Formats: sequence, C-alpha cells, structure tokens
Amino acid sequence: MTLAICAQDISKNYNIQNVHTRALDTISLEISAGEFTLLTGPSGCGKSTLLAVLSGMTKPDRGTVQSGDFVLTAASDQERDAFRLHKCGFIFQGFNLFPGLTAVEQVQIPLDYLKIPEERARQRAERALDSVGLSHRKHLRPAEMSGGEKQRVAIARALVKKPAILFADEPTSALDRENGERVVAILRAIAHRIGSAVLCVSHDLRLFSQADRILEMEDGKLRRDLRRPRT
Repeated sequence: MTLAICAQDISKNYNIQNVHTRALDTISLEISAGEFTLLTGPSGCGKSTLLAVLSGMTKPDRGTVQSGDFVLTAASDQERDAFRLHKCGFIFQGFNLFPGLTAVEQVQIPLDYLKIPEERARQRAERALDSVGLSHRKHLRPAEMSGGEKQRVAIARALVKKPAILFADEPTSALDRENGERVVAILRAIAHRIGSAVLCVSHDLRLFSQADRILEMEDGKLRRDLRRPRT
C-alpha cells in the first residue's frame, strides 16, 4: 500500500492552569492510501490531538510527521495551510456549514480557494453532491435540511477536492441509525473507490465492522492496531 502519512515518535504535552497533561506519548504509525482507518478509545485519550497533529493543525513537541516528501513538522504555518488546502479534506461532528449558503455553494467553497474557474467549480460541486445522493437538494440552505443531509453536504465539501487524505472527527455521533450507516458507507467508499486515506475518530460501533483497520488509544498511547481483510 502507498503511505499517505508517516509519523515517528510524536509526543504532545499541554499545561493548563498548572496541570500537566501528556496528550500523546511517543506514537509512531503509518496511514495508507485506500484504507478506511478507525481511531478509537476513551474520552481524553488523545484521539483528536493525534488527528490534529497528523493533519498539521498542531505541531507535536517531539517527533516527525511526513506525507510523501513533505515534512509537516519542519514546515511553516503557511506551508502546512497549503498542504491542508491541496491534500486534505475534513469532516466534523458539527457540520460547519454557513447558514446563508445553499448546499452547492457550501461544497464549492474549497474550489474557490483553489482558484478553480466558476463554471468548472460549480460542475464539480454538483457532481460531489450527486455522489452523496443530494443532487436534488443542492438549492437548500442548512435550516431546510435534516442532520443527515447536512453531514452529507459536509462530506461532499471534503470530497470535492479529491483529497489524498480525509480526516473525520466523530462524523456520525449526531445522526440516527439510518443516516449514520449511510455516512459510514460513504466513508468506506471514499477509501476503496477513490483511493483516499480515510482516518476517522469515533466511538460509533457502526464503524467497527466497516473499518479496514482499528487503532485503539489509551492514555496518549496506541494500545492496539488491528487490520482485517478486505471484504
């Protein structure tokens, strides 16, 4: 498998109100393209911090993170911003949609930042919405959509750039069974059909049976790394 991210001996500490917390403790791991990886563990174990470090949103105190020839931990803030814009997609629990924009306008935003011409950007945004089953809802604003539809718009927005790496933080926790299962299926398809490396932080049991790989964290360390054969 092609490596999307390689992390070596990363550690991250926080001091909040004179309380020292070791969020990450000497973690090394590799994330592969075309693989749906689930990162799980108890609250406060360091999952979201690890995702932030691997995506370049946070620098570790020690260790290195690399994607291809690009070393995130040696890069400037501007270089890491450019890496996320061009290479990464993000999905969050809270959807992060703009209330005044339609679904297709939400999805088009990353392409505008990438300076894609307006007509081509609109076409790509519409195709991304179609890929998550929402082409018929492209004219709606967030207040007119269900929670499941909002999350699928957020997924389409992350997908529209065709990212090499997709990071998802609790993407199904606010969804009912039907919509949660639909989102899980979409995430799996992003890895298997598009070839993105998908790293998903979640406690949702629906993801366990669908993930290619399960990483379990506890107290800032990786305690278990389970890969299962493709089905």
